[in-house]
Amino acid sequence: MAPRRRRRPWYRTRAYRLARTLAVAVALVVGGVWWAGDDDPAGTVAAGAVRDDGAASRAPAAGAGHAPDARPGGARGPGRHPSPAARRAAGPAPPHAPLPRSRAASLRIPSLGIDAPVIGLRLDRERRLTAPPVDDPKPVGWYTDGPTPGERGTALVVGHRDTRTGPAVFAPIERIRTGARVEARRVDGRTAVYTVYAVRTYAKAHFPDQEVYGDRGRPELRLITCGGAYDHKAGYAANVIAFAHLTEIRERAGAR
Repeated sequence: MAPRRRRRPWYRTRAYRLARTLAVAVALVVGGVWWAGDDDPAGTVAAGAVRDDGAASRAPAAGAGHAPDARPGGARGPGRHPSPAARRAAGPAPPHAPLPRSRAASLRIPSLGIDAPVIGLRLDRERRLTAPPVDDPKPVGWYTDGPTPGERGTALVVGHRDTRTGPAVFAPIERIRTGARVEARRVDGRTAVYTVYAVRTYAKAHFPDQEVYGDRGRPELRLITCGGAYDHKAGYAANVIAFAHLTEIRERAGAR
């Protein structure tokens, strides 16, 4: 009489192994889509660069460029949050509620002697953030599809380090110190005052997207310009980024 074959345990069957493999694959795909931010709003910036004509290098990206959460201002979606170390470096939550939308009119950094008009920046056809005019050293550019001054999220301000004629508005940014105040006046007359809590230089080839563009869950500001070594053909090799968060709101003159 032939010996009786023992049935395999259910967890060793071929059907179970196939189902497990499929489940893992689906989980990885879903997780990758979530991380890449495929459901991001149309106004976010695509992978690629701020046009490298003397201002910042790479734009916040939709999934692959400078912001894995693909939300350049953070006010348009939930975003992913930074590490606990990054939150500690940023300091405590601001004592003020975020402001409603009102576009920026001017930007002042008293410690550097900067008092600049603000122009709006949008995306080009490749969904890259543009830069202020290359032949005008005075204005800074505010990404208009991100948060306005004092609004919740991470606002982006781009300025040239130099132009064809000499130094430009953000030439002194490398000298900014933690604790410096950045005053963004709004068209409604109020001023959002940010305090710098970090200044860092990143190689363009290894830009830490999440650390720079990630949503902190509060009003934040990034001042972006070029830095590092300069090559006539390739341009600057790095970006200088000043990180700041909202610490004060000044009401318009005469307001109660």
